[in-house]
Amino acid sequence: MGIDAARGLALVGLMAIHILPSWNEETGEASFTWRIFSGDSAALFALLAGVGLALTSGGSHPHEGKAMTADRIGLAIRAVLIAAVGLWIGTLMPEDAPADNILIYYGVFFLLAIPFLHAGPKVLFISAAVFGLVSPLLMQGLLNELPAWSNYNPTLTTVLTEPGATASQLLLTGTYPALPYMTYLLVGMGLGRLNLRKQEVQIRLLVIGVGIAIFAQATSYFLLYAFGGYQRLLDASSFGEEELAEVLIWGPDSLPTSTVWWLAIATPHTNTPLAIAASLGVSLAVLGAFLLIARKAEAWLLPLAAMGVMTLTLYTAHLVGLSFELHYDQPYLWFLIHVTLAALFAVAWYRALGQGPLERVVSLSVKGTRRLVLGGTTGTSRR
Repeated sequence: MGIDAARGLALVGLMAIHILPSWNEETGEASFTWRIFSGDSAALFALLAGVGLALTSGGSHPHEGKAMTADRIGLAIRAVLIAAVGLWIGTLMPEDAPADNILIYYGVFFLLAIPFLHAGPKVLFISAAVFGLVSPLLMQGLLNELPAWSNYNPTLTTVLTEPGATASQLLLTGTYPALPYMTYLLVGMGLGRLNLRKQEVQIRLLVIGVGIAIFAQATSYFLLYAFGGYQRLLDASSFGEEELAEVLIWGPDSLPTSTVWWLAIATPHTNTPLAIAASLGVSLAVLGAFLLIARKAEAWLLPLAAMGVMTLTLYTAHLVGLSFELHYDQPYLWFLIHVTLAALFAVAWYRALGQGPLERVVSLSVKGTRRLVLGGTTGTSRR
């Protein structure tokens, strides 16, 4: 219940970022929505996806033999189906899209996770650290060498006509690039290999998460304002002080290559090491908090948990709704409509049928694949 509720909150956060204003029109400052949810909602989504992958492949006792082979092939099928939904949504989105679709990136996340599916927590946490440190260096170092992409929301046509540009977008230069986001996914998989039912583990998640988030933000602040990083950025770029201040709040279109000091910022969606660490810390803290709340107040989490059980269905419906571009004039009303309809549908469907509609389709496809690999069963025994 705690994991599902945290996933439901991540969905609400993405809805808020897609619909609600990012800045205060009177002051020009970042809105409360932007400060609370930007970057962190997507990171939480990826972290919880990793937890789910670990739990469905054996939890603290990873499957072996044919069962692990079935898990890997099933994950590949899941990746392809989710990516297909993402590509279809891309065809519905206008050129000036109201939202960037994370589903196509999710397909890549899952494909990259296949080699790590058997690993234990230590290997997964170390691998996550490597992705978190090396990926930003690749993003900055290869930016001028990689082909430019043309569509924020790739479609099948984009994939076929611009394969190189789409690959670089999905791996390194897009809104949710897979290589840096593997940090969240692998940490989540490592957590799924632990006993998350233990209160001690839940408390540690909360405390460590808060500590990592504070450390990352504080480190970025000191590097920029106590060790000369801000001036280095000013000298190395064409930005004035006012423009640089805006970039440090909203982030640049892509990570500039003019100086390595850009890697010291912790702005959401910049995917620098400190930005990744900050969002990872928030995600850990949220998961720990929801696991602790679920111990005493599980019933209160039902609406969020029901939404968390069927995020693929609800996120898809949310993006389809946004494609009509009706929400711009009254964003707060439309946000309320999206969240309320999602919660009401989720609770009713969950109580009656359990898995969401799209989740059920994906699950049946994966189970069918498992039967073929395991010789007619879907068992998960270790052999």
